[in-house]
Amino acid sequence: MASLKDMRVRIASTKATQKITKAMQMVAASKLRRAQTAAEAARPYAEKMDAVIASIAGASTAGSGPQLLVGNGNDKTHLLLVCTGERGLSGAFNSSIVRLARERAQALMAQGKTVKFFCVGRKGYEQLRRQFDKQIIENIELRSVRQLGFVNAEDIAKKVIARFEAGEFDVCTLFYSRFKSVIAQIPTAQQIIPLEVTKQAETTGPTPVYDYEPAEDEILNGLLPRNLAVQVFRALLENNASFYGAQMSAMDNATRNAGEMIRKQTLVYNRTRQAQITKELIEIISGAEAV
Repeated sequence: MASLKDMRVRIASTKATQKITKAMQMVAASKLRRAQTAAEAARPYAEKMDAVIASIAGASTAGSGPQLLVGNGNDKTHLLLVCTGERGLSGAFNSSIVRLARERAQALMAQGKTVKFFCVGRKGYEQLRRQFDKQIIENIELRSVRQLGFVNAEDIAKKVIARFEAGEFDVCTLFYSRFKSVIAQIPTAQQIIPLEVTKQAETTGPTPVYDYEPAEDEILNGLLPRNLAVQVFRALLENNASFYGAQMSAMDNATRNAGEMIRKQTLVYNRTRQAQITKELIEIISGAEAV
């Protein structure tokens, strides 16, 4: 059985851990609001970009257009662009994204497809390299970036497009965690090459006809690379908000668990101390009676 000194050290250590988790919870809470605002602000622009491209693509000849839109005619090689966090202590945030990507990779390989990984974030890379080390073609860490900007997403998009134009893959799918609330983050898979054009909402009345200048393909050639960067930027912002939400919940649970552990340890300590004092009193009384 542990001595009273060992119990006191253990209680003090648990209290120190509780202070750390409480501080991390408060830091995550303070950063969450800004990250959530940025993620929500990026959604309308990304959705409107999709709608514009869908409108232009619908006006062009069916089956024609830039390769970023219609693909290269093959689907043998798939690139999985997996975006995760740079740090842990955030519950299942990172592992849920990696799990979704791993399941997709295993399903594709079962169909005889070739799978490659492009990792953004240290935690995703560390988990995926245990099983797919030889299939990871690039890893980008954003740990040194204090505030995410569009330039970070643009650099990633340029590297992906360069590899696509070099014929290194046929289909690219983006994996990230969509922020819903502090306690709910949804792992999401979104195909970005070739772009999955969303269907326009049906409206009553005749569909308006637009004349485009320059031609539709020329407009798409300029819009599609930017749209890819926009979708990656949106994923990074959603991930950032999801990370702080998950970390806030995880640290709150850790703080509560530490408090419960301190309560139980203190109870055991007091009972042990009381039993030891009672034993010493009995020994003193027994000695006095013997005299």
